Amino acid sequence: MKHVAVDVGASSGRLLMGELVNGKIELTEIHRFKNGFTEVDGQCVWNIDHIFTNVLVGLEKLKKTGVTRCTLGIDTWAVDYCLVDEEGKRLHEIISYRDKRTDCAMDAVLAEVPAADIYAKTGIQFLQFNSLYQLYVEDAGLKARTDAVMMVPDYLGYLLTGERVTEVTNASSTQMLHLHTKQFDVDLLDLVGLDAGQFARFVKPGEMLGKISAEWHEQYDLPDCDVIAVATHDTASAVLGAPGVGDDWAFLSSGTWSLLGAELANPINSAEAFAANYTNEWGAYDTFRFLKNIMGLWLIQEVARMQDYMYSYAELAELAAHEEPFEVLIGVDDHRFLNPTDMIAEIQAYCMETGQEIPRTPGKLARVIYDSLAIQYAIQIEQLQALTGQEIRHLHIIGGGANIAILNQLTADLTGITVHAGPTEATGLGNLAVQLIASGEAKDITAVRELIRRSTPMTTYTPGDGVNMMEIRAKYKNISGKQEAF
Repeated sequence: MKHVAVDVGASSGRLLMGELVNGKIELTEIHRFKNGFTEVDGQCVWNIDHIFTNVLVGLEKLKKTGVTRCTLGIDTWAVDYCLVDEEGKRLHEIISYRDKRTDCAMDAVLAEVPAADIYAKTGIQFLQFNSLYQLYVEDAGLKARTDAVMMVPDYLGYLLTGERVTEVTNASSTQMLHLHTKQFDVDLLDLVGLDAGQFARFVKPGEMLGKISAEWHEQYDLPDCDVIAVATHDTASAVLGAPGVGDDWAFLSSGTWSLLGAELANPINSAEAFAANYTNEWGAYDTFRFLKNIMGLWLIQEVARMQDYMYSYAELAELAAHEEPFEVLIGVDDHRFLNPTDMIAEIQAYCMETGQEIPRTPGKLARVIYDSLAIQYAIQIEQLQALTGQEIRHLHIIGGGANIAILNQLTADLTGITVHAGPTEATGLGNLAVQLIASGEAKDITAVRELIRRSTPMTTYTPGDGVNMMEIRAKYKNISGKQEAF
């Protein structure tokens, strides 16, 4: 049986075909397309029609290769949503979480409801772009006309099949799901001017959504496709694709964002977790992703973009390797780096304001980013161990960041633990994992992770000597200050 993972990130989307061949998962990229938000009428919005059209184009390409039947699952980024009316028509362009409309929204919400109360209910990290704050500032007229609120992957699935659902891994990113009732919290819904009836039924990863609607078969030559609700939050899929064994490992999903944490059977919404601003995102198969959001490779992506991509990411990493380490540092989670007009200018201004050398060359800029990210990873590994009470001996770096050798070695050196880099296609593999289990080709996620270990190459980085983590951490803390989101 052929299985298709539709994996859409902030900068690109692709359709990957996976199948079991001789005890391994074989991956084939069917279609890839660019993605990104653009400014329309002063707001940063996604071109959702472009994304959906490319899903259909990719499936048509698949049919041309001779595949007439398959399953399909969709994952995307979290927190952004679509409002539709009674006729199922989209009421607005989907606004990006990087839009500045939520700059003051979290402060306004927390003036009405104490942060500790929200965390006790939801266990979700406070980030200014969470759906809770987006919906709080959403146009009241649009909310009044809304028949259904759908997260982005749920909306794409609705366009494809006509079936409205609320998949739980992505819904938890709204910061409105109650950890104990397993429903949207009534008080938080009241706060944003919505009610539970404006959300479709909950589904868990592995549930069938149905066939692709006939109208799309009339317009495109598509395979017979069973659409399955996978772990639609891309981080949830990525963690499923992490080939960890036992309970002494952590994951670092390294892409536009860095998501560092552990897969747990139960959430941790203690006072200590609240103070550390850790999140309890719902995972597949009754798990929780206890993690911290870190700004991630967005920093280097923007530096490359501001130089008109004169250097590839690999070339920037090579240039960085020739620079002295830890000379200049930035607080990577400072809000000023969320969506600046000019990332290079913002980094340079930060360095000037903190009395450091101003990085001016591509190599120096890249070095600053990689050093600072690695330090933040090391700090969060320590925090994660303290909060969970579990010793971490292995860190699985998955996603595109698994290819950045300099950052992976820095992370091993600063954390003092073994780093396993790969697979880079963890999100696609995690998406496919749910399809394999749902179709009966794999018993459970433990079995799929064994398949992934056999199917994909990984590189191991062991900690080196000569790194004074205490000294480096003190410098970083002095420069960055306390990085809290509220």
